[in-house]
Amino acid sequence: MAKKKKVLILNGPNLNLLGKRQPEIYGRLTLEQINRKIHALAKELGVEVEIRQSNSEGELVNWVQESPKQFGALVINAAAYTHSSVALRDALAAAGIPAVEVHISNIHKREEFRKQSLIAEVVIGQITGFGVQSYLLGLRAAVEYL
Repeated sequence: MAKKKKVLILNGPNLNLLGKRQPEIYGRLTLEQINRKIHALAKELGVEVEIRQSNSEGELVNWVQESPKQFGALVINAAAYTHSSVALRDALAAAGIPAVEVHISNIHKREEFRKQSLIAEVVIGQITGFGVQSYLLGLRAAVEYL
């Protein structure tokens, strides 16, 4: 069975506030503006993307669990759940599709608690600190696995 040429992009809590929330850390682009850039790159790469955002851990876990039915790869900015969600980590491990962890800011240059990623061990790689480019690099990396 051929791999699906479709990538799920997941955004965790508070990313709906991009453009307003701490622009000195996260930049001035809104999530919608970032999504437009992702869609443009996906078109260029010849893949479909579906982009979702939730502040709810359970909803993110459900989406990860359901992802193999429809998607060949996953790009995730789990935001604060990166550092706290064993449930999300376990869902990513169980999903069985390649996943790329992305972060707008460099989590390793921030507060101590942000330096630990619970999901890093179950994804194919982590891209952190490149602003919106983190998403685009993450999409390119995920497409390599399709």
